[in-house]
Amino acid sequence: MVNSLFWFRRDLRLEDHRALHTAAAMSDQLVAVFVVEPKRFGTAGPARRPFLLDCLEELDRSIAGGLHVIVGDPAEKLREAAAEFGATKIFATAEVSPAGAKRDRLVQNALRGTGIELSFVDSPYLNLPGRVLSGSDQPYKVFTPYWRAAALFGVEPPVERVETTWVPSRSPFDRAALERLEVIVDPRVAAVEAPGPTSLLRGGERLALERLASFADRVDRYDEERNFPAKDVTSRLSADLHFGTLHPRTIIQEIGFSTKGRAAFIRQLYWREFYADIAHFNPQTLWEDLNPNFIATDHGDEAERRFVAWALGETGYPLVDAAMQQLLHEGYMHNRVRMLTASFLVKDLHLPWQWGAKWFLHRLVDGDSANNAHGWQWTAGVGTDASPYNRVFNPDLQAERFDAEQIYIRTWLGEQAAQPSMFSSLDQLSAPRSPIVDHAAERLEALRRLGEAKERGR
Repeated sequence: MVNSLFWFRRDLRLEDHRALHTAAAMSDQLVAVFVVEPKRFGTAGPARRPFLLDCLEELDRSIAGGLHVIVGDPAEKLREAAAEFGATKIFATAEVSPAGAKRDRLVQNALRGTGIELSFVDSPYLNLPGRVLSGSDQPYKVFTPYWRAAALFGVEPPVERVETTWVPSRSPFDRAALERLEVIVDPRVAAVEAPGPTSLLRGGERLALERLASFADRVDRYDEERNFPAKDVTSRLSADLHFGTLHPRTIIQEIGFSTKGRAAFIRQLYWREFYADIAHFNPQTLWEDLNPNFIATDHGDEAERRFVAWALGETGYPLVDAAMQQLLHEGYMHNRVRMLTASFLVKDLHLPWQWGAKWFLHRLVDGDSANNAHGWQWTAGVGTDASPYNRVFNPDLQAERFDAEQIYIRTWLGEQAAQPSMFSSLDQLSAPRSPIVDHAAERLEALRRLGEAKERGR
C-alpha cells in the first residue's frame, strides 16, 4: 500500500485542488498534514488566527478527522511524519511568497538523502509568479502591461473534487491547544492598546463558496459602486484567496466576464497576481521601497503619538476614523478607504509606510504580505505607481464623494459623528473630534518632501 503525505498550506480546500488530484492519483492513501510554525502562527494577528483555525477545523471535518496538525519546524516534522507513515512522497501546492519559498528550500534540503521526495504542484495563483514576462524576458514593473500579457495565458478550468482515502488522525483536532500558542507582536504594534476584533469573518471552504455565490448575485454593480464603502458590492473573498479556501480559477468560473462589473472584478484579481510577481522578483520589497525616493519621514515621540491616534481611529477626520474602526472591529477595511487611510498616514502625518503596513498586517484577516506591502508603496509613491507625486488624498473630499450621506461614517463612529451640514461648506467642516493635523498645510508639506525626493533622485 502506497502512502503519501499531503502537506496543506495556503490551499485549505478540497474543491478545484490540482495538487491534491496529483497526489491522490499516485497514492493508495493520503496522510493530511498541516504544520503550525509557532513564529508564523504567532504573528498572524487577532483576526487572521481565528480565521485560519476555522479553516483547519472545517478541513478536518471534511476528511472525517483525518487532519494531522503538527506544531514545530516543517523540515523536522515532515521528515518524522513521513517515517511514521512509511511515506516516500510528500505533495504540496507551491508556495511563492518570499518567506514560504525560503521555508520550502529548507525542507527540501532536510529531505535530501532520505529517500523522501517533495513535489510541488500548482500554486495559489492563476499564473505562477515568474511566468509572465515581457518580450525581452523581463518581469513587468507596471500593472496594465502585466495584466494584458497575463490575460493571454487564459484560465485553466477547475478540477473536480478529490475522492481519496485519508489516514485518520490519532488525536482529534484541538483548537484550544492552538489558541494557547504564544502570540508574537511587533513592539510598535504592541504599544497600541487596541481592542480585539468583535465581528469576525468566519473561515472554511463551505463559507467561502457561500460568499462567492452571494457575491455573484451583486457583482454586476461592482464597476459602478465598488468605491462606495457603505455599499455591499465588494466580494469579501480576500481572506479566502489568501488561505486557499477558494482558488481564483473557481472564482472566475463562477463570475465570468459577461458584464462590465464582472470584467472589472476579474481585473482586480490580476492586481493580486501582479503584486505576487513583484514580490517574487523583488523579495526585499515586502519592507523596503521598490523605487527608493528617499522621502523624509518623521520619527520620535510626536510621530509615535500620531501613529497611535491613526491606529485607533482618533485623527478627527470622520472617514479616516470610521475606516480604522472597521479595521479594529472586523479585521477588514474597504479598499477605497484603505487607500485613504494609507495616504493620511504617509502624507498627512509624514510617517513611514512600513509602520502602517505592519499595523494592517497585524489587524487584517487576509494579511497578504505582497498585496499589503505594494498597496502601501503605491500610495506612498515608492512602488509600482507611475505618477506618485500628485496623489494626496483629501479626507474631506473623499467623504463628500464616496460617503455623502455619511452612512459608512455613522456605522463605525455612531450618530454623534454625523454633521447635518457636513459637506455644505468644506471651509466650515467640523468633526466630533478635533483634527490632529491640518490637511491643507500637511498636503503642501507632503508635496514639498516629495519634490525634494524627486530632485535627489535625478
